[in-house]
Amino acid sequence: MIDRRQIESVLGRLPSVEAELGDPAILKDRRRYRAVLADYAFLRKLDSAWTMYLLAADDGRDEELLRASERELTAALLEPDPLDGRNAVMEIRAGTGGEEAALFAGDLFRMYSRYADGRGWRISPMSSNPTSLDGFKEIVFTVAGEGAYGALRFESGGHRVQRVPETEAQGRIHTSAATVVVFPEADEDDELEIPEKDLRIDLFCAGGAGGQHVNKTESAVRMTHLPTGLVAVCQDERSQMRNREKCFATLKARILDLKRREEDARRGADRLSLRGSGDRSEKIRTYNFPQNRVTDHRIGLTLHALDRIIDGEMAPLLDALRVNDTDERIKLALGGRR
Repeated sequence: MIDRRQIESVLGRLPSVEAELGDPAILKDRRRYRAVLADYAFLRKLDSAWTMYLLAADDGRDEELLRASERELTAALLEPDPLDGRNAVMEIRAGTGGEEAALFAGDLFRMYSRYADGRGWRISPMSSNPTSLDGFKEIVFTVAGEGAYGALRFESGGHRVQRVPETEAQGRIHTSAATVVVFPEADEDDELEIPEKDLRIDLFCAGGAGGQHVNKTESAVRMTHLPTGLVAVCQDERSQMRNREKCFATLKARILDLKRREEDARRGADRLSLRGSGDRSEKIRTYNFPQNRVTDHRIGLTLHALDRIIDGEMAPLLDALRVNDTDERIKLALGGRR
């Protein structure tokens, strides 16, 4: 049931939040301004959903429209995740399957790159270990753009491919795998102090991986966080200083992601929905080339459009995951009802 008083009470904050956005003191406080801006966006979305719901309720003739507007209104009441608007850091690693797995890792990287290009986002490789056949044993990169993490966060997990490799003379279908990890990029608002004594920094020569140059100077940087064993590498820049900055930012993001997952596990919240990192070894999706089929096992969705999806047209797949996540969060907010 829609609680009219609850919604009107929440929307009652809209005038004061609008006034805050025009306060010069707020504009000088970057962290506070971002928080108020996010609150404003939440309230505007709720206001729009409330208006549409009232119109549907007043009409009363289209029950399907009323149910849809009620769902949108309930979804708008959910508190937004502040991490969704951030850039994303992604890792793709070849799993079982040898060279074919490395080729599949390369296919996944190109799929995400083309999807990002279509959204106007920027892909920046951090480090990579390419193979001779345009594949990758592993590649780490950032996706910079508004909402990148929110759109890609469900990609963490095991991805499996079924196809006939070019080197297969008998025409037999092979199964290979790759693992994808997605986490939000750290920013200056994150409160995390990393003492210098907790870091080991190694310098080495970049050699084409991650960048297109071969460098005889020690410009590439590897940072290890000794307490956790987490590692970040950057060799994409010619400047050692710039590689240090990017490497430290990635390491900070890894540490924060680990802390968030540990906190989720303590709360028992890691299985409530697809949000967050979840079990990164879990098989989440199968790409079957002979049947032009993609199946996401978490939501039981099968699309016979692998040729388009692998070319970057991921919206139908990612939208379905986001809708499923919203439905799960609505059920949780309503105590399991619906």
